[in-house]
Amino acid sequence: MTLTDIAAPSVFETVESEVRSYCRAWPVVFERASGSRLYDEDGRPYLDFFAGAGSLNYGHNNPVLKRALLDYLADDGITHGLDMSTTAKRAFLETFRTTVLEPRALPYKVMFPGPTGTNAVEAALKLARKVTGRQTVVSFTNAFHGMSLGSLAVTGNAAKRAGAGVPLHHAARMPFDDYLDGQVTDFLWFERLLDDAGSGLDHPAAVIVETVQGEGGINVARAEWLRALAELCRRHGMLLIVDDIQMGCGRTGDFFSFEEAGITPDIVTLSKSISGYGLPMSLCLFRPELDLWEPGEHNGTFRGNNPAFVTATAALDAYWRDGTLRERTLSRADRVERALLDLCGDDEGTGLAVRGRGLVWGLEFADGERAEAVCRRAFETGLLLETSGPRGEVVKLLPPLTATDDELDEGLGILARSVRHAAGRIAA
Repeated sequence: MTLTDIAAPSVFETVESEVRSYCRAWPVVFERASGSRLYDEDGRPYLDFFAGAGSLNYGHNNPVLKRALLDYLADDGITHGLDMSTTAKRAFLETFRTTVLEPRALPYKVMFPGPTGTNAVEAALKLARKVTGRQTVVSFTNAFHGMSLGSLAVTGNAAKRAGAGVPLHHAARMPFDDYLDGQVTDFLWFERLLDDAGSGLDHPAAVIVETVQGEGGINVARAEWLRALAELCRRHGMLLIVDDIQMGCGRTGDFFSFEEAGITPDIVTLSKSISGYGLPMSLCLFRPELDLWEPGEHNGTFRGNNPAFVTATAALDAYWRDGTLRERTLSRADRVERALLDLCGDDEGTGLAVRGRGLVWGLEFADGERAEAVCRRAFETGLLLETSGPRGEVVKLLPPLTATDDELDEGLGILARSVRHAAGRIAA
């Protein structure tokens, strides 16, 4: 072997930080993407059941959205606008109001807090504290709300919290739905603490919750549990914040994941697929009476991403003027669930549990090693999947909502073969 036979370190290894993660699980260089597939620089296709961690509900380079974006850029449309009024922002706000808010009788004001999901969560926490004059925010076991300090304080994952490097205060944790395997009546512990002046729980400003915990392992809250939580918040004067960053924009069927429960949160955070195209954009929605912000009290340089407004408007026009996408997503949920249950019933399968809603599903394994082996084999055979859960024990499925039936079946087939392959490798 000569020195020329040894591959030189790539620029990713020599220049980019060690913090990089997804590229370690998928060690190729991607070049282009279309619909439900990415292609590496050698032209090999990969079916994408990751969808930008839920940022690409309508697929890669969706042609309808791309046309709107290209036309806007070709006309020298505003790219950077802070919070200035622009034609692109006006079109988005008008379309969001008529397509999303008014049909659902939602009264929300719309805030553009910054480009990412954690920006929206920070704004929600800050507003809840401002409105109530209280500091404590309650979140739930296995919750994930972002990587900035306020969001980390209400996140459950120990490894992510440890990265803060400072104490994370003014947050309290309660058990998520079925965390105690049905051994304790819903909210018995929470309400006891609220009613007891000696409990040590300062009266909370708000409760923040995901209706489906994505990073936490695809833990699905029952509609009745969410309704009981909303009622608990009402009785005790706490604001209810629903973090719909990953599960909103149709991932569970309805545009908002809380619609099934029939509740109206006080504050809602949206990001990821709200732009429709993978462009950075987030929203913080809240009841009008909570809009106590002073001008400029919460701001950010990149809160006015006008190209994202353009693609977001096109996505709403294309997919949310009627119920077609919703019905299609819900019908496919049954298809995915049946396939995963069949896989768990296979004598060679190692799946222990299946859970999900709409087109977000989790296949739980005995440990993280098995789940990681499944994702590794899936990648080798052309399918992108990631793990989630506190021990990385859940294989997470997030296919684009626009994936064809054939693509859905193809991905489920690769997953099934990967489960069997990984079971044989680990057993050996």
